Amino acid sequence: MKKLAQLLERLEYECLSGSMDVRVNDIVYDSRKVTDGDLFVCIRGTQVDGHTFVSEVVEKGAAVLLVEERVSVPDGVTVIRVPDTRYAMAVISAAYFDYPAERMQIIGITGTKGKTTTTYMVKSILESAGYQVGLIGTIETIIGDVHIPASHTTPESYCIQEYFSKMAAAGCEMVVMEVSSQGLKMHRTAGIVFELGIFTNMEPDHIGPGEHENFEEYMQCKGMLFRQCRKGIVNIDDRHWETVLAGHTCSLETYGFSENADFRASDTALVTRPGYLGIAYRVTGKMNFDVEIDIPGKFSVYNSLTAIAICSHFEVPVEKIQAALKTAKVKGRVEMVPVSDQFTLMIDYAHNAMALESLLSTLREYQPHRLVCVFGCGGNRSKYRRFEMGEVSGKMADFTIITSDNPRFEKPLDIIADIRVGIDRTDGKYIAIPDRKEAIRYAIRHGEPGDIIILAGKGHEDYQEIEGKKYPMDERVLISEILKEEQNVR
Repeated sequence: MKKLAQLLERLEYECLSGSMDVRVNDIVYDSRKVTDGDLFVCIRGTQVDGHTFVSEVVEKGAAVLLVEERVSVPDGVTVIRVPDTRYAMAVISAAYFDYPAERMQIIGITGTKGKTTTTYMVKSILESAGYQVGLIGTIETIIGDVHIPASHTTPESYCIQEYFSKMAAAGCEMVVMEVSSQGLKMHRTAGIVFELGIFTNMEPDHIGPGEHENFEEYMQCKGMLFRQCRKGIVNIDDRHWETVLAGHTCSLETYGFSENADFRASDTALVTRPGYLGIAYRVTGKMNFDVEIDIPGKFSVYNSLTAIAICSHFEVPVEKIQAALKTAKVKGRVEMVPVSDQFTLMIDYAHNAMALESLLSTLREYQPHRLVCVFGCGGNRSKYRRFEMGEVSGKMADFTIITSDNPRFEKPLDIIADIRVGIDRTDGKYIAIPDRKEAIRYAIRHGEPGDIIILAGKGHEDYQEIEGKKYPMDERVLISEILKEEQNVR
């Protein structure tokens, strides 16, 4: 339990009623989870306003309410008003867990693409140098040997502080985390002083109801990170970087292919071996050495160069960086799965047209015999995404296998019909196989020497969502089963 005054020590607030001499059992923002002695945060969400649950949470025993407006409560309930309850929740959550971020060095990475891969690269490099590193991101949170599946790229502020507390207790010296624009907009990272803040790139995304009003707001939200970090590391090649960094309060370093970059990539070369794709380049500027990565594409150069720039601040020897980057793997991000020496098979999370186009154009640079794309689209989502993804695959792949993704409450055949609308706008060859395992089996059976086969859309997911229920389905497991079954047939 914590004294209320201790939780509020870094906030401006007004006590509207009740006593400040009260102890708080826990901080809760979900009215269903309130118990006796809790502090309930009234958050205005896109769908629900927490202020409407005041009577309910008081009945459940909430001792303190954190509000933005006056509310009616019985005597004995303390009401604290603040300008923004989301911001206040972040600050009091840090206080509740005794400011764990101040006992570690926090590295925050923001940008449209590259956040997930870069966080894993940084973790791999720093751990190779002997550091204990926690991770928070799109796929999972990692605390020592514990892996917690993620529901948001950047969790709610209370959850972040709880994770930080556990990481500090587990001996973590630093944390590398993805910082989404939504997370910044909703003040989930408020009160955290980041040792390093990183900007990867900027493309129109996450714009629409419940997300960002427009591209300008999207950029402004990304830029918030650079008013709460000590040093910013930015991609100087991105044309939006100066707009995103407007008003920054940190010192800056840059990376990219530009001759003006502090960490510069040059002499890139594609690496191709049977069943393997990678890329090599040279780092110049503040560091000078050669790098080879087991992940294909120019974007892999950017991701690894970002990781190098970050890790340069922690005195990691060059040979440790080189070795760690050679083995760094990210589940579901251009993840190669050994299947055959004749062709290359990989899994990727690309689940919209922009990501799929970027992925296929990257793989096309390796001049495959055929580029084969296996994908589906999620149910209860925009039909336009299906049309667009169908059109992209039809134009850029030599052969497409349309299959099922997460149909949710729609019929897989209806989703496939929508994808076909897009692919029929092109001359692309395709086949539709609704069962995803059978679609993968078809791709493997018909793989030709020199092919690159990409399974797109599911990535790190290990389930398939059908009519409100998640069924186990991991593409790595499916591939393993298929290979055993095919061997038995022979």
